[in-house]
Amino acid sequence: MHDIVATINSYIWSSALVYLCLGAGLFFSILTRFVQVRQIREMIRLLTQGRESKQGISTFQALAVSLSGRVGTGNIAGVAAAIGFGGPGAVFWMWVVAFLGASTAYVESTLGQIYKEVDDKQYRGGPAFYIEKALGQKWYAWLFALSTVLATGFLLPGVQANAIGNAVDLALGGGALIESPFGEVSRVKLITGSTVVLFLGVIIFGGVKRIAHFTQVVVPLMALAYIVSALVIISLNISAVPDVFALILKDAFTPMAGFGAAIGWGVKRGIYSNEAGQGTGPHAAAAAEVQHPAQQGLVQAFSVYVDTLLVCSATAFMILITGAYHVEGVETVVSSGTLMATVDPNSPAFTQMAVESVVSGVGAPFVAVALFFFAFTTLLAYYYIAETNVAYIKRTLNIPGLMLILKFGLLATVFYGAIRTASLAWALGDIGVGLMAWLNIVGILIIFLAGQPAIKALRDYEKQKADGREKYTFDPKALGIKNAEFWENRLKQK
Repeated sequence: MHDIVATINSYIWSSALVYLCLGAGLFFSILTRFVQVRQIREMIRLLTQGRESKQGISTFQALAVSLSGRVGTGNIAGVAAAIGFGGPGAVFWMWVVAFLGASTAYVESTLGQIYKEVDDKQYRGGPAFYIEKALGQKWYAWLFALSTVLATGFLLPGVQANAIGNAVDLALGGGALIESPFGEVSRVKLITGSTVVLFLGVIIFGGVKRIAHFTQVVVPLMALAYIVSALVIISLNISAVPDVFALILKDAFTPMAGFGAAIGWGVKRGIYSNEAGQGTGPHAAAAAEVQHPAQQGLVQAFSVYVDTLLVCSATAFMILITGAYHVEGVETVVSSGTLMATVDPNSPAFTQMAVESVVSGVGAPFVAVALFFFAFTTLLAYYYIAETNVAYIKRTLNIPGLMLILKFGLLATVFYGAIRTASLAWALGDIGVGLMAWLNIVGILIIFLAGQPAIKALRDYEKQKADGREKYTFDPKALGIKNAEFWENRLKQK
């Protein structure tokens, strides 16, 4: 199984996808005149704007839902894996893909808003919707929808659940082994998997509103607590900060550290973490109640910064500043005097060791708790994304019970992921991320060539802002944007 999955991954995550992600980010950065820099103040201002409606969630709730997808296992175990396989230089490439990817996030999330629909009294949208409406290619939209249901419903949830299981197992010591249909499994992992499934089921059966209300409270609090903890560790080792920066920059470009490995793992784990270009962010963006599509695009661009430049960097500095890591293929032990080459780099162990080395007896449980909430809220986001694509499929193929099958299928995947090995879970997750990234980035590039709707929306928003508008409007027909029925109808009603 490992060999088959690894072979598939080698094709999906070839250097072509790595450079496609970086190239698309640079392309959209230039076209938007680096909107991710120019409009930072506006991004922050918009976080407090917008209110929840009967059909849509607020701007901040949409940010929280999308952040719950972005801020997850990738920020803790994913960063450790990037360093473990790509060296400290991979952190630099995570920063690069976040900076460039913020413009990609703007484009895809604005498209999600432009082409959203009202379905069962709630807003729905995402790549499948905008690929069909902007390109008229229903087969390609279906291909993305099916790939996304497979990825977010069955492949990616296993990664999040696996990280929770491993973190709790390491924090509590594992306990006795129990014979199960899946082989020998620790009692702690079985209890953890069952608990996660129970709480997850209660929330996902409540719909997007319940998901939004839960994530808007949990995500900001947990992210803040995690960043503060990282700052405490960094401040206790403040003299080592310049050396860590030097290590990251030097290793990012030295052949000895594996230039290709640093880029490849930095981009792979960067995209897994911040999801820019992956096509997941537009689903939450489309659910928001906003005056203009560009507003949610800007907010989603900012969420990439929160994810990578803050949370991922916090993890990276904790690991590097304490020396709690080991680079695969490098014989020299790079750790606090302990050989850690046997530790799976895909697990959260290195992050737990880093915190534990500073706060003995507290570090491992704290990271386990942080990972539980990060991964749990990501599971909620994955369910919502999968649900949205099942709703898209049901517009044409209305098979009874599809949503129920999705719910129980995801819960089964979560339980199985919580008790299996980290390497297989991550490898399956990488397949899901890669498939979505290929389909979505190619799609938004073709949409740009076909009419530039996201760029037109940005220019329109910036013009209205320059004119001093207090209330914004969006007229897609006046901008030459077709098939944006939701906004056309809203304009008629006004």
